[in-house]
Amino acid sequence: MPDTRILLADDHALVRRGVRLILDGEPGLTVVAEAADGAEAIELAARERPDLAVLDIAMPRMTGLQAARELSRSMPELRILILTMYDNEQYFFEALKVGASGYVLKSVADRDLVAACRAAMRGEPFLYPGAVNALVRHYLERVKDGDGVPARAITDREEEVLKLVAEGHTSREIADLLYISVKTVERHRANLLQKLGLKDRLELTRYAIRVGLIEP
Repeated sequence: MPDTRILLADDHALVRRGVRLILDGEPGLTVVAEAADGAEAIELAARERPDLAVLDIAMPRMTGLQAARELSRSMPELRILILTMYDNEQYFFEALKVGASGYVLKSVADRDLVAACRAAMRGEPFLYPGAVNALVRHYLERVKDGDGVPARAITDREEEVLKLVAEGHTSREIADLLYISVKTVERHRANLLQKLGLKDRLELTRYAIRVGLIEP
């Protein structure tokens, strides 16, 4: 059976090196590409056609969750794992929603990551114990309340614009990065302010930090 070809994305080179050592040391697993952010991960995935993508959440330009959403759309056969330091229910549910097969905490990556990779390639989900508890609790609450998962307040494109605004990019830079017009960027920014009830870029940045789109 051929090796599982892995794309690894994390904005910290030291983390990538450590994760690569874990994975390359295992039979049947080979890291074929490394990316420093979500946008680069999408470019490399298109070029290298890996079997599995291991994505950090908090990265510049495009988060791992945003990249996972795009990769699930463009490469539905690709398996995706989220590798993160955040033991956070919101991120965990978002990861499931964007198509990830598993959610692994960096603090226990040496213990869990290989098992998660193998589970993903078998088409099985991999969840750490805290995530299982969160999933069960969330399901029970939904059953009790008789409703589904609440809709996201903003669209995928608005989230991309929000992240780039919060990172300090100008409207022209955002337009170039997302291949849209400056006028469209301004419209998205206005929609964000209105939907989220915020006043200016500073408040947008604080919101982006609070929901984990950028690191403080």
